[in-house]
Amino acid sequence: MRRLLIPLLLTVLACGGGNGIAGPTITPLSPTEVGSAPQTESPPQPDTTIPPSTEFPAATVGQFPDPSGFAWTPILNGLDRPVDLQSSFDGSGRLFIIEKYGAIRIFKDGQLLDQPLLNIDDRVNDESNEMGLLGLAFHPNFEQNGYFYVNYTGEGGHTRISRFTASGDSADPNSEQVLMVIDQPFPNHNGGGVVFGPDGYLYLGLGDGGAGGDPFKNGQNTNALLGKLLRIDVNNGDPYAIPADNPFGNEVWAYGLRNPWRFSFDRATGDLWIGDVGQGEWEEVDYLPAGSPGGANFGWSIMEGSYGYDGEAQPGLLLPAAEYSHSNPYSGCSVTGGYVYRGSMPEWNGVYLYGDYCEGTVWGLILSNGQWQSQVLFEAGVTITSFGEDEAGELYLLSDTGSVYLLERK
Repeated sequence: MRRLLIPLLLTVLACGGGNGIAGPTITPLSPTEVGSAPQTESPPQPDTTIPPSTEFPAATVGQFPDPSGFAWTPILNGLDRPVDLQSSFDGSGRLFIIEKYGAIRIFKDGQLLDQPLLNIDDRVNDESNEMGLLGLAFHPNFEQNGYFYVNYTGEGGHTRISRFTASGDSADPNSEQVLMVIDQPFPNHNGGGVVFGPDGYLYLGLGDGGAGGDPFKNGQNTNALLGKLLRIDVNNGDPYAIPADNPFGNEVWAYGLRNPWRFSFDRATGDLWIGDVGQGEWEEVDYLPAGSPGGANFGWSIMEGSYGYDGEAQPGLLLPAAEYSHSNPYSGCSVTGGYVYRGSMPEWNGVYLYGDYCEGTVWGLILSNGQWQSQVLFEAGVTITSFGEDEAGELYLLSDTGSVYLLERK
């Protein structure tokens, strides 16, 4: 369902304020139904006692690099609403870029190939700004099995998590195996992130279902799959298994999220970073150190960021590592989660970079002397839909205008 690009109402769509609509994000639902998934053993009782994130050591960086010596250099233009960039980590050096209408393009040897890896625009529903083909992850053994996984909105606007099989630079659209179909009550807050964790499990970012204010209270309902970070075992079961240490006996790994549009694991430490899009005032970055148990509660909709929204703060809620207001000097409307830099430029090693969709601001976040520090590093001047990481740990920035940029030394 490829559609003409229409002007975006950025501040209205992205923040999800009083009119109940939001931007590259995700939200509420009626009871979600998925196919039953087997478990290898009975799950443990939920462990929801999560220590504050600042009690855990993160990769500590002494200071931020001087950004004046670096720039986001355009390497590719003319794409149709790119929203994700991934590497297959198979030694090929290829980059795979999602165009939201339903195609996965290949950037190979400095050129954009004419033929996409996959085009499923015939089954992708992109009628609304936050709908479409939204996320991509390659199986850790992709070089051997050819498997990759996508998140897209299909018939009825509902979320589909599917596996496809690739050979060389192409994938057969008929190889689709649907793992999950999750009902979406509204067209916004669909999440979209698809990421393999260091434990080999597949993690999925789901928003609270849409509208505004989490009307169905999915964020705090551990029996609903919306407003969550899900965790499934795609190497066992049919079509998957639920890991025995998932805290609630279902797919839910962490909860209290409004719209975790983009999240990532630090390839060096295994730490988890989540950019969770706010309601009307606060955007946040959440952090879980490697080895944290399941059951983390990031607070939505009790809290928006570190501020009360629909209730009072209570023990066990994790506060953000960083947050920014829509009314601060840099404003913004919708956080875009990024990556911890692990590439060839030592000045950036260990710095988590994230941005804002509307304003094009790029921040760095570090833990220094036991305190989180966030600093504006770049004003990109473009709408930031996503960041990407290649096989060597270099970082990329994607814009809704159709361009891809590489962070490099001037």
